[in-house]
This record gives sequence, C-alpha cells and structure tokens, in this order.
Amino acid sequence: MFKSKILIIIIIIFLMTIITSGCIRVRSDKEKSSVDGGVFKTSNRGDSWQQKVLIPTVSGRPGSFAGVDVASMIMDPGDNKAIYFGSVASGLIYTYDGGNNWQLAKGLGKMTIRAVAVDPKSKCIIYITTGNKVHKSSDCNRSWKQAYYDNDLTATVDTIAIDHSDSSIIYIGVSRGDIIKSFDRGESWQTINRFKDKINKIIINPNDSRNIYVVTRKKGVFRSLDGGKSWTDLNEIIKEFKFKLDVRDLVFVKDEPGVIFLATYYGILKSNDSGVNWEKIELIPTEKKATINAMAVNPQNSKEIYYVTNTTFYRSLDGGQNWTTIKLPTTRAGW
Repeated sequence: MFKSKILIIIIIIFLMTIITSGCIRVRSDKEKSSVDGGVFKTSNRGDSWQQKVLIPTVSGRPGSFAGVDVASMIMDPGDNKAIYFGSVASGLIYTYDGGNNWQLAKGLGKMTIRAVAVDPKSKCIIYITTGNKVHKSSDCNRSWKQAYYDNDLTATVDTIAIDHSDSSIIYIGVSRGDIIKSFDRGESWQTINRFKDKINKIIINPNDSRNIYVVTRKKGVFRSLDGGKSWTDLNEIIKEFKFKLDVRDLVFVKDEPGVIFLATYYGILKSNDSGVNWEKIELIPTEKKATINAMAVNPQNSKEIYYVTNTTFYRSLDGGQNWTTIKLPTTRAGW
C-alpha cells in the first residue's frame, strides 16, 4: 500500500558520460505544495539540481506532473535518455530526451504502475506491472497487451526483472512471496520459489545472469547462482554486522566483477569477492541514525558511491572514506 503522507525519491546515477548526471523522483504529499514534486536531475554529481516535469500539450500551455504520486522509475539499460516513470493512479509517464519533455503512455489509463522493465536487447519491448497483472508493449508504448494475470485478486506484482543475456527470460515477484519466471517473453509462466514474504526487488548480476538476488520486506536477501533453481540467504552476514534485515538496496559494479554493495536502513556493506567476504563502510551518521533509503554506485568506478535519506543526498568519491552532504532539492523524503 502506498502511504499518501510519505514522499519517495529514487536516485538513478547516469554514468554514460565523464560527468555523472542523475535523476530523482518524488511522490507527492497532498499536505504539501506540488511545486517541489516530480523529477529532479543533476549533471554535476548532485551539486545542483533541476526540476524536470514538463509535459507538452496540444494547446501549447505546458503541463506538469510535479504533483503526481510515483511508485517506480527506471532507465532504459541501453539508452540513458529514455526514462520510465511509474505513477500511482496516473499511468506511465516517459521521456526519450533525458527528462526535458515527458509523455503519457497511451492505452493504460489511470492505473498504478508498480514496476517497469525494458528489454535490454529491444528497447521497444516494455513491461509494466499493475495490480495483479503484467502488461507488455512491443511497439514503444503505442499499444499494450496483458502478459500475466494472477488468479489471486488481492495479490500485486511488485517487481520485474529481465535476463540481460537472454531477454526472453523474465522474473516477477508477487506480494505473497512467489518468484515467477517466464522463458518466452511472458507467453507462459512457472513459479520457481515461494519466500512467504513480500518481494521488494529482484536484481540480476550484470556480469552473470544466473546470479539472482531477491530482496524481501522482512526476511532479508536471498541469492541464487543457478537461475533460480536453488536459493541461499545472506542474512547471517547482515546480522554479523548488527544490522537488521531491513534491506533497501543491492548494487553491482558492472566494470568490476565481484564487487557488490548492500544497503540496509542502518548502513552499507561492500564485498569484493561476489559476496564471500564483506566489510562495513563508515558513514557520517551513527548506525541508528543513518536512515538509508536507497543507494547507487558508478558502474565504472566503485569508489563513487551515493546514498539518500529523508533529507540529504550523500556522495563519496573515495570509496566511503569521506562524504559530501547535500540537502535534497525538495521538502520531501528521498529514495
């Protein structure tokens, strides 16, 4: 359930150029002005931000989605100017020019878009999850068809991931804790595991798509090294560092195979050997006050780390030894 009084920002670091640029997405709070909502973008690693919420209209008077609640946002893995913004009860909003102009996807209506995924080998194939369904477009948002329907009307499909080595393989996570897999781009499905807890994220290792991680709401992180046939958990490692199982993010460094970052609400861990050994990264606040909501790492340089709290954007360019703190460009909490 989305809480109307909690505002969410997601940070996606754009690292296709020498200067890092990034995006923030927020969820509106009806008790606050909608002026500081929507999406914010930085092209200088967070030193300054620009709001990006423009929707051109036929009348010539610009529209805006600054006050629209949001549930998800992702970037096309093959095009950092193509961004998909999944709203709460307002459909799918997307941009193909890095956020300068946005459009509303046709044919979906005012539905809540819980998750979005773009085929890494065919950018016009897009999947969105809404309620107990998955919808698929094969023509760049022009038309949609239903790819999955869950018999449990109370269930929600909360996350989706595509195998980057074989994009016909798709994983979805259902709120009752099931991981469901398709081998044929959503034509048919099979349940491969039941975690009995809400699944918040499915993350596929960018260097080995057989290596899959599942982040649950209360039971921590689970890992499969064989495409979902068998699973082990990383929870003893998290407990060893006296962190609770409130995992917020798991990030791989594509150009440094073996490097993984795991962020809980209370701190960040790093592994240099694919999760065999871990070390804690020292943060500025104490662990009880870290309040980490999400993190990102430069896929070409693991020393460049970012994370965000309810009020502050944190940046380190030396692997976490020193941090720069920047107030968020909004009154709303960060994700």
